[in-house]
Amino acid sequence: MPRKRLTHLKARRAIIDAALRTDAIGLNHGTTGNIGFRVGETFLVTPSGLYYDTMTPADIVELDFDGRQWGTRIPTSEWRFHRDIFASRPDVNAILHSHSVHCTALAVHGMEIPAVHYMVGTAGGTNIRCAPYRTPTTQALSDVAVEALKGRRACLLQNHGAIVLGETPDDCVNLLVEVEYLAELYCRTLAIGSAIGRDPKIISQRKMAEVLEMLKTYGQQPDPEGTG
Repeated sequence: MPRKRLTHLKARRAIIDAALRTDAIGLNHGTTGNIGFRVGETFLVTPSGLYYDTMTPADIVELDFDGRQWGTRIPTSEWRFHRDIFASRPDVNAILHSHSVHCTALAVHGMEIPAVHYMVGTAGGTNIRCAPYRTPTTQALSDVAVEALKGRRACLLQNHGAIVLGETPDDCVNLLVEVEYLAELYCRTLAIGSAIGRDPKIISQRKMAEVLEMLKTYGQQPDPEGTG
């Protein structure tokens, strides 16, 4: 693999910091998962098969959209969906893939996360879709992931895990925390429903449309006057 001068040090460190955070809060384990970060006309990804606590900025691999790679390591085997998501989503600058437990548990059943809680809207829509199973590392997996993420910032991958999108790797971790909470909530809701013979109540499309509008101004907003 060709080498070039090590650039984008801040972005490389942001990837490693986010990866370590996912480990620390139990959203990944071992060498599972991966992170991508757009840097201009190229993007950075975590290397294949390295433990996050051993990773250095030089281990992060740079790729372009033609699949050319620069670095000293082999990139994550899932680099294709990073490339294709970045290519199809100019609004996205960071991608995180995880095998978090509750997201993956639902994905094993090929289940989406419906609007069991209004915070499903933080992923961009009225549900969090589950892409159908495709062999890991393949173009076929990339294709179904891109489709499941249309109009969304998160999806599940059947029998595999989850993908979340954001502005920075740290933003992705924050969203993954929320999506994993929603997955756990739905798992527990289904267990209670099974015990009492009742289906969970799902928020209607009309009510979720109100939520999505509300979320556009949720949280701290930039000061348009710059007055602080």
